[in-house]
Amino acid sequence: MSDNTKLEESLKAAFEEATKLYQNNGFQRRVGFGKRPALINVDLANAWTRPGNPFSCDKMDDQIIPGVQELLKAFREKNLPVVHVTTCYQVTDREDPNTDMGLWHDKIPVEVVNEYENKDLWAIDSRIAPIEGEQVLIKKRASSFQGTYLSGFLKAAGVDTIIVTGVTASACVRTTICDGLADGFRTIAVKECIGDRIPGAVEWNLFDIDAKFGDVETVETCVDYLNKL
Repeated sequence: MSDNTKLEESLKAAFEEATKLYQNNGFQRRVGFGKRPALINVDLANAWTRPGNPFSCDKMDDQIIPGVQELLKAFREKNLPVVHVTTCYQVTDREDPNTDMGLWHDKIPVEVVNEYENKDLWAIDSRIAPIEGEQVLIKKRASSFQGTYLSGFLKAAGVDTIIVTGVTASACVRTTICDGLADGFRTIAVKECIGDRIPGAVEWNLFDIDAKFGDVETVETCVDYLNKL
């Protein structure tokens, strides 16, 4: 048994006990699915989905991308809104006071996703490439909502539920879900389609999201819901 598998099993056991504590105190209620969903794929661009990059995440080929492909098929069959979110910057000189990186570059190497020099890195993975009518949204911060038109677009489209996939569980996915709930959307995190780089990060964040900020559901449950719309 690998160290990562041991860690996942240990976390699962710990979270089972913690779930009892949460539920006894009124947490982990269900926000549920609404009447009109949108799919939000967070940072499933090459810099995150392909190996060998500073932002590369685990379980892409065997779990996350296949799961997102299933969801895309179901959303496209129903002609429901799909938003592909990516991150890139125009001014990546850390000394330039006009940089659009803000202060994030003081913590992580966001300069690698340069809008002009590294288009292949921030392009959406070709395996889940956008089709005509789907949005490609560029963000500058962790949340897909902060400083973007996402909330307005969703509300104008009559969306009441966001089904969220992507990376990372501990940052961009988590903040997107938190802001989505704050903006009045029913928030669904897709269990098999959310990734990270660090062992245990996905398990911990999905547990905490399910307790406080959204419902964690499987691909199968989400597709079944979509098929019944």
